[in-house]
Amino acid sequence: MMRALLLAFTLSLTALVQAADDPRIQPGNLFPKVQMETSLGTLVVELDRSRAERTVDNFLLYVVDGAYDNTVFHRVIGDFVVQGGGYLTDYAAVTERDPVVNESGNGLSNQMGTIAMARTDDPHSATNQFYFNVADNERLDPSSRRWGYAVFGEVVEGLEVLEAMAAVETGDHAEIAGGTVPVTPLVLKKATLLPE
Repeated sequence: MMRALLLAFTLSLTALVQAADDPRIQPGNLFPKVQMETSLGTLVVELDRSRAERTVDNFLLYVVDGAYDNTVFHRVIGDFVVQGGGYLTDYAAVTERDPVVNESGNGLSNQMGTIAMARTDDPHSATNQFYFNVADNERLDPSSRRWGYAVFGEVVEGLEVLEAMAAVETGDHAEIAGGTVPVTPLVLKKATLLPE
């Protein structure tokens, strides 16, 4: 068991080192920006590598590989979050990389307009899905008794686009449970890492 855990840790560490060395993700840029062209307009997010290095590197690898292009925002709760990154426009799952360590204790809060990593109940399970806070959601921040959800940036252009996204009509969907899927698909057409 200990050997298996050590091997898993070594593989994760190797993946992190490789990500940090990948010149495509601007490893020396503490505040890279990503432009997101959606079916409702364009927004720009500024990421904070100084507070969430592993999370930002992970997110940018998905961006530069084109994994977020032609995906849908599959979970919209108007006074809570707009979530995407997990499904293509045909609702097939996006291929996931290894999970990243939870960096929720970085001092960034789940405030309106921030971007954070979605995860399961396992605090270290974040892979490709992310969400935008469309309200002040401090209850998603860490506390002395629980892990939070890692914030790693904020919308710096196009906040009105995010507000429009949060207002779309939602309902049930055959592929996704919960009744929070946009009735008209809300598409992330292209995510682009902007030049430094």
